[in-house]
Amino acid sequence: MKKKSRSFVCVSVILLLTGVFVTQFTACEKTSLIQVRLNEVTHSIFYTPFYAALDQGFFETEGLQVELSNGNGTDKVMTALLSGHADIGLMGPEASLYVYNEGKDNYVVNFAQLTQTDGSFLVGRVPEPDFDWENLRGKTVIGGRIGGMPEMTLEYVLKNKNIIPGADAEVLTNIQFALMAGAFTGGTGDYVALFEPVASQIEQEGKGYVVASVGKEAGQVPYTAFGASKSYMEEHPEIVQKFTNAVYRGQIWVQESTPEEIARAIQSAFPDTSEDLLISAVKRYRDQDSWAKTPNFTSESFNRLQDIMELAGQLNQRAPYEMLVTNDYADQTVANVKR
Repeated sequence: MKKKSRSFVCVSVILLLTGVFVTQFTACEKTSLIQVRLNEVTHSIFYTPFYAALDQGFFETEGLQVELSNGNGTDKVMTALLSGHADIGLMGPEASLYVYNEGKDNYVVNFAQLTQTDGSFLVGRVPEPDFDWENLRGKTVIGGRIGGMPEMTLEYVLKNKNIIPGADAEVLTNIQFALMAGAFTGGTGDYVALFEPVASQIEQEGKGYVVASVGKEAGQVPYTAFGASKSYMEEHPEIVQKFTNAVYRGQIWVQESTPEEIARAIQSAFPDTSEDLLISAVKRYRDQDSWAKTPNFTSESFNRLQDIMELAGQLNQRAPYEMLVTNDYADQTVANVKR
């Protein structure tokens, strides 16, 4: 009995010590990851390739650990970057033009494009299976913050339909992005432009109906991109490269996966959204080709972005592409990351 007891004690101690060693080793392994503080403009299924990259462990593979925060607006993301409270921002690249044209030395440079269409859907109060943009004449639309991509792209579509904001239709720009859905369900406006999953959630609750896609009407535009300040990129080029590699792996993964697989992958990012609703939203974005296939940000798309900003009366001076966009990281990623 004594021999058995001593043997049991010895085995227990060995197992305990082994467990401590494994725990400590795992902890060391986790802390060896480089922390990257990312501030996103909003939390939306629109950014699925990024969330898929997080879920599939592509950032960890590159030795990065992403600390994600929601800025609830491009202006707030830009503030976080310029103040040093974020390392990388996911936002509309129009913000980088505003900052550059203000003459700031440490402006933000876009290094990886994520989406290539507008991500909002026009939601009305009643079903309109035969919706026509002419239906907006004399109506009020909650459009988003003035000077932001959602509002400017909506104006771009309306003007292409010969509907002049302020004359033929009222576009509300005084409601914060995060409060637009609540304002609409609370009785403000006849229509509202919303991203997924919010648009589908309102539809599911019977409080509104998706009647049109702003993205389909506007066509391709560099809507959302990852950017960092000049100083951060100069000090941490290896981190920006690793980050771009992970983003591209996410872009490849969503191209090669089914909507059902994608929905399961991003479920943890949207725990309050049902799988069926996620699948529906993923299909909507995939059908309108919203996600960029690579991180490359072309000069043609940059010029189109400035065209939209000029049409909205928000750009007094065009900015040089080579100053605000770099494809150095994207080119290296596409060349080295194999499908």
